[in-house]
Amino acid sequence: MTRNIGLNVPIPLSQCDDPNCPFHGTLPVRGQTLDGVVISSRMDKTVVVERSYEKKVFKYERYEKRRSRIHAHNPPCINAKEGDTVKIAECRPLSKSKSFVVVALT
Repeated sequence: MTRNIGLNVPIPLSQCDDPNCPFHGTLPVRGQTLDGVVISSRMDKTVVVERSYEKKVFKYERYEKRRSRIHAHNPPCINAKEGDTVKIAECRPLSKSKSFVVVALT
């Protein structure tokens, strides 16, 4: 049984029994959706996603490159690996450092 999570993302083809899966479990998603690249998938059901963005420096009227690393829950039905480009969505805190979940491979 798959749920509609309210985002314009494809539903995973495989099934899982993870309660923290937004498609097959009971985890609601809300707030931000971000894109990034998986740089580490060594933890159990967790990936580290790095996103790059630009921030304007008003004093010099230029942009500087920045990047941030976000820990995200990796459901077994999506199973993102290192090097994959993913879309992550904000959810309730799942642990001390995880407040995002992987919703699609892009």
